[in-house]
Amino acid sequence: MRVVIAPDKFKGSLSAPEVVEHLATGLLAGFGGNGLETTRIPVADGGEGTVDAAIGSGFTRRTTTVTGPLGEPVKADFAIKDQEAVIEMAAASGLALLPDGPTSETAKTATSIGTGELIRAALDLGCRRIILGVGGSANTDGGAGVLQGLGAVFLDKDGNELPGGGSALADIESIDFANFDVRIEATEFVLASDVDNPLLGASGAPAIFGPQKGATPDDVAQLDAAISHFVDILAATTGQHAKFSAKAQGAGAAGGVGYIAIAALKAQRRPGIDVVLEFTELETKLKGADLVITGEGSLDEQSLLGKTPMGVARAAAKAGVPVIAVCGRSTLSREQLTDAGFHTVHALTDLEEDVQKCIAEAGPLLEQLGKHIGVYLAERTENKEYLNV
Repeated sequence: MRVVIAPDKFKGSLSAPEVVEHLATGLLAGFGGNGLETTRIPVADGGEGTVDAAIGSGFTRRTTTVTGPLGEPVKADFAIKDQEAVIEMAAASGLALLPDGPTSETAKTATSIGTGELIRAALDLGCRRIILGVGGSANTDGGAGVLQGLGAVFLDKDGNELPGGGSALADIESIDFANFDVRIEATEFVLASDVDNPLLGASGAPAIFGPQKGATPDDVAQLDAAISHFVDILAATTGQHAKFSAKAQGAGAAGGVGYIAIAALKAQRRPGIDVVLEFTELETKLKGADLVITGEGSLDEQSLLGKTPMGVARAAAKAGVPVIAVCGRSTLSREQLTDAGFHTVHALTDLEEDVQKCIAEAGPLLEQLGKHIGVYLAERTENKEYLNV
């Protein structure tokens, strides 16, 4: 019997590789003896955890020091395999890197420079296809920091170089591309993002995502105006494609990094889960499997919009393999879960009602769930009745 274990992280508790290992430990203990094979595939939806998913799929971890969201040096991981790289924006420019959390000040000054520096590090290693996973970003800088990290210099009317951050863009007068990394032209970029917002306006990055990053209503107006000015200067420098790109679906992703990916890196935008399932080769690994286990920390309405469990469930259905989910908690109805393709869902809250204990003790509780599933499978190895797991 072969079980594919392909969950996302349990946010605030365990990384996806840790979830995989705890589940596998429980499964094997419950099944007992030989006869159970596990295929372990940590998965993500293009945001945090994407590099871990790549590492679990045969990529090599690399670490470099880049500029953090507030200008401080941070160590950031990325993954490479042959000439392909997977970059997780949150590792260089994420909200989690803000020492005191998001504030009005950080909303205006946080930069994506480190993400540009990660791209350059991948280029230095010979990568010519780069998957850029965006999510969890601290910046609302229109993606200007990515250009700065790749060598562009922003100047004010007096010829002084501008610092990073969205609010500084109000003073931009010109962009010097003399030292911009020319290897970009020969590199294929994939923007792994589910966000379809444009860059500016009522549905744009500052208005929709700025408040999550500490922006006040006044900050939102200031940032929208500053980024709009940046777009005008970039278009005057590089052509009207930069103007049109501001209205493209996904331009508002990651504080505007989606915009620069589309406008300057000529990136193809694809759903994050599709990109991850492709490089993890899940479809191939599902062949001949008897069961798939997926999941994430919270199965809720957001999960139905294209998060990891849904992507895995779709792939499993296509392969004709039954799929169950494990989670910290589920707020979905039985009908919603059935419609999503899950035969059964096991939540940590089934074992422990205290949510805080579930978060703190997620590992041991996952092993208990895994053991329960393993016992069930052991009892049904002969007739392979998995659908009531």
